[in-house]
Amino acid sequence: MNDIMKQALAAFIARAAGADGCEIGDARLLSGGAIQENWLVAATIAGGAHAGTHELVVRTDSPSGVAISHNRAQEFALLKAAHAAGVTVPEPLWLCEDREPIGRQFFVMRRVGGTAAGHRLVKDAALGGDRVHLAERLGEELARIHSIRPPRADLAFLPTHGEAPALHSVKRFRAYLDGHHTPHPALEWGLRWLERHAPPRGDYVLCHRDFRTGNYMVDEHGLTGVLDWEFAGWSDPLEDIGWFCARCWRFGANEREAGGVGAREDFYRGYERVSGKPLKRAEVFYWEVMAHMHWAIIAIQQAERHVSGEERSLLLALTGHIVPELEYEILSMTGGL
Repeated sequence: MNDIMKQALAAFIARAAGADGCEIGDARLLSGGAIQENWLVAATIAGGAHAGTHELVVRTDSPSGVAISHNRAQEFALLKAAHAAGVTVPEPLWLCEDREPIGRQFFVMRRVGGTAAGHRLVKDAALGGDRVHLAERLGEELARIHSIRPPRADLAFLPTHGEAPALHSVKRFRAYLDGHHTPHPALEWGLRWLERHAPPRGDYVLCHRDFRTGNYMVDEHGLTGVLDWEFAGWSDPLEDIGWFCARCWRFGANEREAGGVGAREDFYRGYERVSGKPLKRAEVFYWEVMAHMHWAIIAIQQAERHVSGEERSLLLALTGHIVPELEYEILSMTGGL
C-alpha cells in the first residue's frame, strides 16, 4: 500500500469514525486470500469514540475473483449479522462503497489474533487449545450462524429458491461444467449421483458455505474468530456440516473427521447443544460428497483465472492440480470405481 493510498484510507477512517484525524503507520498484505486481499494496518485515531491506536484489517477485492463470491458490501452485511447473532467474528467497523480512496470497494474490521493456517493447525497440538473443546466450540459457532434465518431485510441480496438446496447446487454446477471448455466426466458422474440421492428441502438457514479449517483463527487457547464470509447464503444447514467434515478439508489428518482437528461427535455435540436440535447424522454423508464436488468446481474456476491470463498466480495454478484428487474421492464415495 503506497503513501497515497494510506493517506486516502486515513481520511476515510477519520470520517467514518467521526474522529478529528487518523494516521496510518505500517500496512502490509497478509498471506492467503486467493479471492480477496487483506491488509493489516496500524491506525492511530485522534478524537471520537475510537480514539487510540488500533490494529485493523482492510479487506478488499483481489484483481480478479470467483463469480459466485459476494462483494465487499454484501460480506460486510453478513459479518454484521453474524456479529449480532453472537458468532465469534472480527468486529466489522466501517464499509467504503466508494472506489475513490484505494481504487476498490473495501471494509475495515478489527484484527483478531492467532493463525488460520490449516496445515499448521492439524499438525501443531499447541494451537487451538484443548481439541475436544475446540471441536465443540466450532460446532457451537456454526449453530449460531444457522440461527440466522430468512427473511432478513439486511440480507435481502441473498437469493432464495423454491427447490431443494441440493438440487439447486447440482443445476448450478452442471451449468458451469456444460459451459466449460474441458470435459470432466468424473464430476458429471458425481453430479448424477447427487441428483439421484438429493434430500428434500428441509430447514433453510444462513450457511457460511466455507466453514472449514483454514477459515477460522485460533491461538494457543482456542478459537479467536470465524473468517471469510464471501460465499454465505441460504441453504440446508447440513451443507455446512458436510463441508466441515469432508475429507478434502482435513489437511491429511483424516483420522480426525471434524476438520482435521477433532472427533466428529465432539463437533456434533457442540452444534446440538446450541441449536437444540439433533443432527440428521445419516444425511451428512451426502453433503460430504457435495463438498468435494463444490470444491472441485471452485478449483477449476480458480485455475481458470490463472490460465486465462486474468490473474497470474502460482497459488491459483496449483489449485487446479487438486481436481483429479477430488474426482477420485467423489468416485470412491459414490461407487464409481
